[in-house]
Amino acid sequence: MGLLNSAGVVPLLIVALYFSTWLFRLAGRAAGWYLIRRTKARRRTTLAKAKSEEEDHHEKERVSVKSEDPDWVEVESQPGGSATNGGQAPEDWDGIVGFLHPFCNAGGGGERVLWAAIKATQKRWPNAVCVVYTGDHDATKSTILNRVENRFNIRLHPPTVVFLYLQTRSWVLSSTWPHFTLLGQSLGSLIMGYDAFSLVVPDIFIDTMGYSFTLALSKFFFPNIPTGAYVHYPTISTDMLSSLNAEIGKGVNAGTGKGIRGFGKRKYWQAYAHLYSRSGSDVDIVMTNSSWTQAHIKSLWGPYRTKRRKVHAVEVLFPPVAVEELEEAIELEGPKAVSRQKSLLYVAQFRPEKNHDLILRSFSKMLHSPTKPGMNGAKLVLIGSVRDSDDAKRVYQLRLLAHELKIEDDTQFVCDASWPEVLDWLRKSWVGVNGMWNEHFGIGVVEYQAAGLICVVNDSGGPKADIVVDFDGGATGYHASTESEYAHCFAEALSMSEEATSAMRKRARASSKRFTEEVFAAKWVEQLGKLTEIQRLASR
Repeated sequence: MGLLNSAGVVPLLIVALYFSTWLFRLAGRAAGWYLIRRTKARRRTTLAKAKSEEEDHHEKERVSVKSEDPDWVEVESQPGGSATNGGQAPEDWDGIVGFLHPFCNAGGGGERVLWAAIKATQKRWPNAVCVVYTGDHDATKSTILNRVENRFNIRLHPPTVVFLYLQTRSWVLSSTWPHFTLLGQSLGSLIMGYDAFSLVVPDIFIDTMGYSFTLALSKFFFPNIPTGAYVHYPTISTDMLSSLNAEIGKGVNAGTGKGIRGFGKRKYWQAYAHLYSRSGSDVDIVMTNSSWTQAHIKSLWGPYRTKRRKVHAVEVLFPPVAVEELEEAIELEGPKAVSRQKSLLYVAQFRPEKNHDLILRSFSKMLHSPTKPGMNGAKLVLIGSVRDSDDAKRVYQLRLLAHELKIEDDTQFVCDASWPEVLDWLRKSWVGVNGMWNEHFGIGVVEYQAAGLICVVNDSGGPKADIVVDFDGGATGYHASTESEYAHCFAEALSMSEEATSAMRKRARASSKRFTEEVFAAKWVEQLGKLTEIQRLASR
């Protein structure tokens, strides 16, 4: 009788589990239906306002052109055309693309990706409306767009860019979660995601800041709305887990896995890695900024994406870099070329992971070793922003270290430099340095190459795998990990023959063309095109 009862319990448990799963999904669909219904009026208002602003913009252009040319005759625009591209976009699409980027006015490399993506979207789909969910309440639309143009030289078409302001951005700040920060920020992003969907439900939802849990939330609420992710770096990685080991650890968490506290941290990270892996399992289109990030995302998300039968592979889409601007500003040869100083330039924020102390020690090791021709008068220049008191304290400690190493007279700190100042140093320096272990991409390294510097980068991450690689039959720089290796590479870079130096500079600049805004735009349109096709099929 007991056996019969036990045998009967198992099917009941299976039915209960199936029913609870079905009920859970039904609750998500119901919440999604409620959000769509609730935001329907705002959606109509958003589209109507974009259309009205488009008409006003077109009218201003028409009046401006006609005043300059009295003989000008207006030609009726074709369907799908716009004032921005003047022609018909084949297979035109006119939905709402939602970009989750709560810190869109920050002005960093991640923001350059966002604005370059929106620019490419506007050019290819001129009737689409790009909605940016942001928490920058202190910035108006015109303020943000002006900053985009001044900071990145990217001019957007204002009528089809809409900013919706989040009330819950504080939930994703690290200061909100002093303990269990990774998990807390991820759970906080769910609150922020709900906030975004409460403003308007888009036709395509894209996360460009790494809040993958919001993509899972989107699929929970709206299974038929395509989702995309541009991943700058995995929130957690196998490298982070391995860094806890004292024997092989690197980075800011090196060796912290010892003892009971370390054991607990390891188990916490492993549990979080499982959650993070599942959060990316149902994303339709995944783009990463480097092959290093791609490998980690494939490792974490890949098995779950396979179970979900996701057909689109994780693609590498390098961030856009102002390569053309640097080429125009800096001549490598000819009468306008500036005579370069024997300076080693490191442009990076003064943060622990940037490894400034390693670069200082390596530079000291080179200077105090038996000299080679070309190293006399060598100088190390550290340029970076000082965001807060912690950064200021770090700069002070680095200055003390330079004094201890007896290289203070050969080291210069440049804090909060303007772009013209940075450009001037790029123009006249000899070597470009990168010291961070497992830098996810390395926009600064691409800028070194475009400026014609000889690169000495960390033997890891994006700089090693994607940027400082052999090109056109030769090297474009050096890789190093230890003080001795960096010191050796510095000496080699400073003592190469004039002919070899010139050849490497030219190869590096030619290699940097792989990271232009034009290349980014073409690949972005290709990936977003897949999302629009998914949306079309789902809406039939």
